[in-house]
Amino acid sequence: MTTSVKKSLGSIRRTAVDLSHFSPVKETTMGEGKNLPLILEPAAEGADLADWVRSNRDQLNQKLYKHGGFLYRGFGLKTAEDFERVAASIANELYADYGDLPRENVACKVYTSTWYPDDKAILYHQESSHFTNWPRKINFFCVKASRECGCSPVVDCRLVYQGLDQKVRQMFEEKGLKYVRNFMPGVDVPWQTFFHTSDKAAVEEQCRKAHLECEWTHDGECLRLNQYCRAVARHYVTGEKIFFNQVQLHHVHCLDRETRSSLMTMLAKEDLPRQCYFGDGSEISETVMDHVGETYEKYAVRFQWQNGDMVTLDNMLVAHARDPFVGERKILVALGDMITDKEVDSMVAQLK
Repeated sequence: MTTSVKKSLGSIRRTAVDLSHFSPVKETTMGEGKNLPLILEPAAEGADLADWVRSNRDQLNQKLYKHGGFLYRGFGLKTAEDFERVAASIANELYADYGDLPRENVACKVYTSTWYPDDKAILYHQESSHFTNWPRKINFFCVKASRECGCSPVVDCRLVYQGLDQKVRQMFEEKGLKYVRNFMPGVDVPWQTFFHTSDKAAVEEQCRKAHLECEWTHDGECLRLNQYCRAVARHYVTGEKIFFNQVQLHHVHCLDRETRSSLMTMLAKEDLPRQCYFGDGSEISETVMDHVGETYEKYAVRFQWQNGDMVTLDNMLVAHARDPFVGERKILVALGDMITDKEVDSMVAQLK
């Protein structure tokens, strides 16, 4: 090497590279003006999603309040254990005692999604919003995407609240809701399965603690629950008003015509597996329910599942559903960071 070349190379100064702003994860949206969901994908090989989420949890929470939900795609998640590890990094604590979903055998705090006929839709709801406590976050993981259809639509319920007719919105807000559920053999899951006990006294105690009215029907073989809840809530961080309920899941009008007709033929009205009224006991008309359904669909967002996809939703801000599908489909669920209605009210009061 010549002396001149050595001098030339020696004169090159090393430049420090600032990696503080580098992220192994890139963010995109589904299009201009579409906030939900925020799409997170690896920007570099070998990105460990669980570690990255754990290190950036505070910033992610703020983005979750804005967008309502995340779609994690391309991170190589394959198993229930992979999913549980990431879900545990998102939530402070995963919930492991949920009666409505079957548990996934290989992961202690992961459930399989609700069983429902493949050709039927599961309508919009926030998980456990018909109870006095619910998960702040809900996570979904696609083990196997269906061959056709099978989206899990999501909808920002701030937009739903704003989009409802003012008079309809006022009725829901002022009256709240009364949910009625009947546990009858061959119609719904047995009450023994839901409550994890065959001791009626223990069931009654659980209901008392959960502020549920319970009634033994049909010579004590069946159980009827009445639950009074809000239909509209304020978010405990943002203070925004949200359409927050499970009115579509419970109101008999939302069933497909064949199923509704069959149930109404077999059962007395008071014995329907699920029904929903305004909190004062008055009927919610079919016209109102149609308007609610149209409003949900107006703001709904759909994307096709890919194997390994994971979704995190703020369970108050965003409702989810499930479209009919063809072919084998497996979606896992993990719930996290439970909160009570009293805790929400206290936190909202501090925002004022």
